[in-house]
Amino acid sequence: MQAQMLAPAAVLVLWSIVMLFWMAATRLPPIFKQPGGMGAAKPGGRGVDLEGVLPDSVQWKSHNYTHLMEQPTIFYATVMILALMGANATDVALAWGYVALRIVHSIWQATVNKVSVRFALFNLSTVCLLVLAIHAFELTALHTGAM
Repeated sequence: MQAQMLAPAAVLVLWSIVMLFWMAATRLPPIFKQPGGMGAAKPGGRGVDLEGVLPDSVQWKSHNYTHLMEQPTIFYATVMILALMGANATDVALAWGYVALRIVHSIWQATVNKVSVRFALFNLSTVCLLVLAIHAFELTALHTGAM
């Protein structure tokens, strides 16, 4: 069951890399069109410095990539705990649900970005994560040594 529990995390890692490349592919062309191109960036500049400089629809990919570096870190830790402690079929299904919802969330945010839908997708994925985290807690804090 460990491999089945880890597979959704591996897919989310790969999806995060897809979003990284999508972000770069949409941000770099307008950056290079700016006077001075990449060389005009101030020393120590960060992506947030591009807010208001690049079109919002270009920045949406960056915003989503940032989101994939936030809450999913809790997902990765939870998945590891469950894989080590003994995940069940429900855990695996919830992990896949979390990943599917995060991918849909990414595509929605990067293209349409209507906040009400994005918020609903985020909330649904958070419910999956919450149930996984509760089970991880039960398996660890209430562990009696028998599996």
